[in-house]
Amino acid sequence: MNQPLNLWQRFWGHLSTVFHHKKLVAKYCFRAGLYWQGITHDLSKFSPREFIPGVRYFQGWRSPNEGERQENGFSAAWLHHKGRNRHHLEYWTDYVNGQFAGIPMPPRYLTEMLCDRIAASRTYKKEAYTDASPYEYYVSRKDHNLLHPDTAAQLLQLLTILKDQGEDAVFTFVRRDILKK
Repeated sequence: MNQPLNLWQRFWGHLSTVFHHKKLVAKYCFRAGLYWQGITHDLSKFSPREFIPGVRYFQGWRSPNEGERQENGFSAAWLHHKGRNRHHLEYWTDYVNGQFAGIPMPPRYLTEMLCDRIAASRTYKKEAYTDASPYEYYVSRKDHNLLHPDTAAQLLQLLTILKDQGEDAVFTFVRRDILKK
C-alpha cells in the first residue's frame, strides 16, 4: 500500500518535476530554434499562486492541477497558468460572433505547445513514453478542445508526423514549414 507523501516529498517531487519538464521543453524549443521560449517556458509555475498548489496536490503521476480539480471542482493554479502562458490553447480563446471559440495560434506558440506536449508526455509516462504518446493524449481529449480549426489541423499534423516518423522529422518540418511562414 502506498503511504501518503509528506510535505518535503511533495515539495521536492513537484520542484524536480517542474525542472525536469522545463529542461525537456527547452531542449525541444532549442531544436525548433525558439531559444527565448525554451528559457522562459512556464516561469509562472514558480509563482506562489501555482507553486503552492503544485506542492499541495503533487502525486508524481499526473498534473497537480488534476488533484486540485478533484478536491475543489476547479484548479485556481490552472486558471492562473493558462492566462499567462501563450503555448496553451486556452489562452487563444475569445468570443467570436457571440460564441466562445478558439482563435488561430501564431506558429511559435503552436510549436511551443508541441514541445510542451512531448515534454509532459515524457515526464508523466516515464518509461512507457513513445512518440505516439502525445498524439494519443490529444486524440483522447480533442472533443473538449476549443482550438481554432486551422490550429487543430496543424497540431494534428505535427503530432501525426511525430507518431509516424519521430522527433527528427517533426522538428525538421517545424523549422522548414511552420516557423518559416
